[in-house]
Amino acid sequence: MPEMISSFATHVARRRREPVAVQALRSTAAAVISYVVALQLSSEPSPLTAPLTALLVVQVTLYSTLTTSIRRVNSVIVGVLIAIGFSVLVGLTWWSLGLLILASLVVGHLVRVDEFVPEVAISAMLVLGVTQVANTAWDRVLETLIGAAVGLLVNLLLAPPLWVDSAGAAITDLATRMSRLLDHLGEEPPGPAKVEQAAARLHEARRLDNDIAQVDAALRQAEDSLRLNPRVKEGLLFRLVLRTGLDTLEICAVVLRVACRTLTDLAKARPDGPLFGPETTSALQQVLRHTAIAVESFAQLITAQVSANAEEAEARLTAELTVAGAHRDRLAHLLLADARKDPALWQLHGALLAEIDRVLDELGVDKRSQRLLEELDHHTRTRPTGGLGGRLRGLLRGRGGVSDESELSN
Repeated sequence: MPEMISSFATHVARRRREPVAVQALRSTAAAVISYVVALQLSSEPSPLTAPLTALLVVQVTLYSTLTTSIRRVNSVIVGVLIAIGFSVLVGLTWWSLGLLILASLVVGHLVRVDEFVPEVAISAMLVLGVTQVANTAWDRVLETLIGAAVGLLVNLLLAPPLWVDSAGAAITDLATRMSRLLDHLGEEPPGPAKVEQAAARLHEARRLDNDIAQVDAALRQAEDSLRLNPRVKEGLLFRLVLRTGLDTLEICAVVLRVACRTLTDLAKARPDGPLFGPETTSALQQVLRHTAIAVESFAQLITAQVSANAEEAEARLTAELTVAGAHRDRLAHLLLADARKDPALWQLHGALLAEIDRVLDELGVDKRSQRLLEELDHHTRTRPTGGLGGRLRGLLRGRGGVSDESELSN
């Protein structure tokens, strides 16, 4: 119950930070301006296509606005051309309407307008349903172009918000849940209840998959907000840091789920007795505790440009991984001794140790640097990055973190 309350509170807090009012203002301004302009240029008495297009075009990010504008204009023009062809050949009847819709939907998929495929058919029907097809057709194209152009101008003049804060908060929340799960794995109730608890932890680990999907959606929105945004100087840098960081957390979540399965199997193998001896249990709890802190420190490090100082986060992460590694070595000796006493469990003990090793390795600073440099090399092979390479290497040394969103626009 406390976890549900905490998750709900985090969700509400995240929603409160979203600039809903700013987005509503931008959309309203774009719709009204496009309508006023269309009144002057279109022969239609109520050119509502222009404000409708502006509303659809003014998306959350400038990148989405640009790509949406292109697809929407294409869909309208294709629909108008199909309607003109049908008006010349057959006119409007019940069967020609069916053919018109079918042709529009098929052509819409062929020209790759994505979510605007129905708009091709809608444009064709609206144009074909009037008497003066030619005039209405070009008016509709004109209104669409006006709405798309105004939408782009509004996004340039009223810069859309950066969503790095929201993505950082989502990553931090995911790391907090993973840290909490690691702490819980070290708990062991007496008696058969430990089997039920181990199964509950396994279900909790599986729920992390859904959390990762939500964080991935927030990160994609943040990545789009950094593309083509005039407020951002080096958007690629921040996209790489956040994306590679989430990839690491996703790998750790998968390994944690496997570790939960291993502990569940151990609990089933020892339904009446403890999973480990007192000394082994203590060593395992210490490994998990410091690994939990390392996960939170890792999240703080990769979101350092919006939440904290990168050097401090990296130092804390390194320290926690060092302590966790020392306890891991002690745990390995104890598990080896336990396996000699009970050879039937050596495979599960080895699997648990391997899973802990994988998490510690993935969280390592060297691993993170390697993954970042691989992504940087991939981008430099496809397009020039200017001074980004030096900036990224400075960040990998712990000196290139950005302290707040204001520095994104410098």
